[in-house]
Amino acid sequence: MTETSYILRVSAPDAVGILADVTTYLARHHLSLMENHDFGDPDTQQFFIWARFRAEAGFDPETFREGFAALAKRRDITWTMRREQDRPKALVLVSKGDHCLNDLLYRHRRQRLGADIVGIVSNHRAALWEAERHDIPFFHIPVTPDTKRESEAHLKQVIADRAADFIILARYMQVLSNELSSELRGRCINIHHSALPSFKGARPYHQAHARGVKLVGATAHYVTADLDEGPIIAQDVAPVDHRFSAERMVELGRDTEARVLARAVRAHSEGRVFLNGRRTVVFE
Repeated sequence: MTETSYILRVSAPDAVGILADVTTYLARHHLSLMENHDFGDPDTQQFFIWARFRAEAGFDPETFREGFAALAKRRDITWTMRREQDRPKALVLVSKGDHCLNDLLYRHRRQRLGADIVGIVSNHRAALWEAERHDIPFFHIPVTPDTKRESEAHLKQVIADRAADFIILARYMQVLSNELSSELRGRCINIHHSALPSFKGARPYHQAHARGVKLVGATAHYVTADLDEGPIIAQDVAPVDHRFSAERMVELGRDTEARVLARAVRAHSEGRVFLNGRRTVVFE
């Protein structure tokens, strides 16, 4: 018997009975829940549901969607449904630091990323050999103060041509314009060291080492027009002490960055992240 699994995402103004309505609708269509999460936020008065369900042969997705659309209209629900196997397409942007890119490519190769990487964009040529090794299209888009507008126009064309569903900034050391950041709202993930905003600028880990910090870490967040202040998706830290050199802190920080970015990418790819004002709801 052929079975297909689907992912259903629901967000709506919080009200009594929403979860019951959704699960009852699934039961009426003889769909088996494999995993589900829900959360009602008392601050934003929003309710969120993430559900993965199994459908047997004979299930008609269009009939399901038509009926659910009626429920959504009655409950003011915003929703999406897709087959679990239909992974979103990701475009990776990187500069010279390749630690996050390498980790993403490994997970992509092992089918553990949750997304398909459809291209690598860089303002340098250093990542070309990695793209070629993985048979992924590479796009070199140099960026200078005088060509920034043209470079971003080229980037937008690549995003469209590759039909990318979302963007990963894997240590891409260029600031996106407010216009592009707005266009990519909820679809562009960035990674940075958790020392921000305490240690901004060049060599942040060396600055942290000089101050004797006891933790290093990383933050993955959605890009917004406010630099490095978008809704946070994932974070992690690692302890350090007086025995750590600045170089060892850099290495540990890079490992943490790669791990946190991969967590955020997978959560986004599986639809487990919901925007909730300036915050996120993440069902992991």
